[in-house]
Amino acid sequence: MRDILRQLVEWTDADRAFALAVIVGTSGSAPNLVGTAMAVADDGVIVGGISGGCVEASILDTAAEVLASGESRRRTFSAADPADPFSVGLTCGGTMDVLVTHSAGLAAQLAVLTSAVASRRRALLLTVVAGDRAVVGAQSAWDGCLDGSAAVARPIFDAVIADLPTDTGLVTVAGDTGEATVFVHCFAPPPLLIVCGAIDGARPLAAVGKLLGYRVVLCDARAAFATRARFPDVDDVIVDWPHRYLDRITVDRTTVLCVLTHDLKFSVPLLVKALGLPFGYIGAMGSRATCAEQERQLRAHGVSSEALRRLRAPIGLDLGGRTPAETAISIAAEIVAAREQRSGTALSHGSTPIHPTDSVAPSGSAWCEALAVGDT
Repeated sequence: MRDILRQLVEWTDADRAFALAVIVGTSGSAPNLVGTAMAVADDGVIVGGISGGCVEASILDTAAEVLASGESRRRTFSAADPADPFSVGLTCGGTMDVLVTHSAGLAAQLAVLTSAVASRRRALLLTVVAGDRAVVGAQSAWDGCLDGSAAVARPIFDAVIADLPTDTGLVTVAGDTGEATVFVHCFAPPPLLIVCGAIDGARPLAAVGKLLGYRVVLCDARAAFATRARFPDVDDVIVDWPHRYLDRITVDRTTVLCVLTHDLKFSVPLLVKALGLPFGYIGAMGSRATCAEQERQLRAHGVSSEALRRLRAPIGLDLGGRTPAETAISIAAEIVAAREQRSGTALSHGSTPIHPTDSVAPSGSAWCEALAVGDT
């Protein structure tokens, strides 16, 4: 939902009604993660997508019903009937639970989410759901603080945020009149991608990083090269020795470090420090000879064999590309494969499931954009 949030705010500000469809649960092989959203305006304009085309037509029909009645609907889609060319279902064979709600009363929640996203703070959107149609209400919060309209009963709200959940999905909590089912949509700050080395190849890598949902920082000690004019699309340009920059920030398992410097006087002190920090991914560019010398120097600085196993050098997957753009795709592909703990080999040569089979989006974490919740 994060990717369509700006459009939803524009529609709300313009008093345009819309229906919002959000995946609230999956099982088996499903095409998208819990929290993926699609919205349909009252004039038929569509943003986002749910399944890559399998069930969008049916969602359009449901959206029209919701816009006409004002009542929310909950739809479950499973495998299509191969014998019926007009059947609606998922060709991948999994099951997907979708909540479709009306935009009425959503302005307060969107304001909270927009403010949280702009300031890179974590926000939660809670929706109480019941049965096939009813949506009791929605409530939002950021950093655990109540905000927006009080549509969800306070005891339910307090029960959900007691542990400040970081996963998107359905939870069951005790309410005043019994148990309630709540869809928790977690909006986490974007994970950080640090690109060290203001070379030509850094620009396409930054662009791909932005497409993957990262906040991209470029760092290089050479002021003549690390300029906003050369890298207008990154979120921040840092002119400093990269290892000094690491002293000023906090990293976690969602943080990615790509070292593109080609120069051991930059990369060695940086990697000595980085390999002692909880990065989710560390990769360094260089020829095999350069990477071998780099490893020798890192060992001489006391870096252990266990720590060196975290370093991906030469960086990227073996795609055979040579241009900066092709190299960026190679690096980005390795980052995603590492995040998902996959091999990076051709799908046609494997037999593992293509899509995740769990019903909860990965923690709003660093590794995956946990688009959070349900209604609004």
